[in-house]
Amino acid sequence: MTSQDADRPGPAGTSRRSKITPEREQEFFDAVLDQIRACGYDAVSMEGVAASTRCSKSTLYRQWRTKPRFVAAALRSSRQTRFAGIDTGTLAGDLREAARCAGEWSPKDTTLLQALGHAVLQDRELAQALREALVDPEISALEEILRRGVERGEVDAGNPALEYVPAQLFGVLRVRPTLEGRNADADYLLRFVEAAVLPALGLR
Repeated sequence: MTSQDADRPGPAGTSRRSKITPEREQEFFDAVLDQIRACGYDAVSMEGVAASTRCSKSTLYRQWRTKPRFVAAALRSSRQTRFAGIDTGTLAGDLREAARCAGEWSPKDTTLLQALGHAVLQDRELAQALREALVDPEISALEEILRRGVERGEVDAGNPALEYVPAQLFGVLRVRPTLEGRNADADYLLRFVEAAVLPALGLR
């Protein structure tokens, strides 16, 4: 349900329908996520987003009430499943394509994950929204890629490495900026898949 559909309680129990259009709502969501990437979660305020989007702060407070709720809604609005369309016909090909795909979107997502790192530990709704937007859809799509590989007989269903492939890919996305000060780009992820993921699955 978008804010355009939501009825808000008004004075004396009356109902107030939001006048925010879906396009304007998305503008607010894009603005708050961009500011989190640029400044960090703690530095972002409802007032700052209101100023950058030329709206009154009361509009944001009336619609989402608190910053965590506002950010959670923004995260859910950005939900994507970029691995879902990958199907090259082979498991090795799919994993290489997943590496290339992850390398393209990792800078924005990794920056956002890092900026929200402490906040999601403090707010359960924010943590859940982050998982729903950036983590769960991609893990589900990656697990489907692996399932197809098992069904085609490319890898044994009992291969213990299957369980850890999502952790490998998502782990290196998060860790490389910490270890080397650089994002895991497509070239790095492809080399990682060739050197660590495919051999563990018995693939070439």
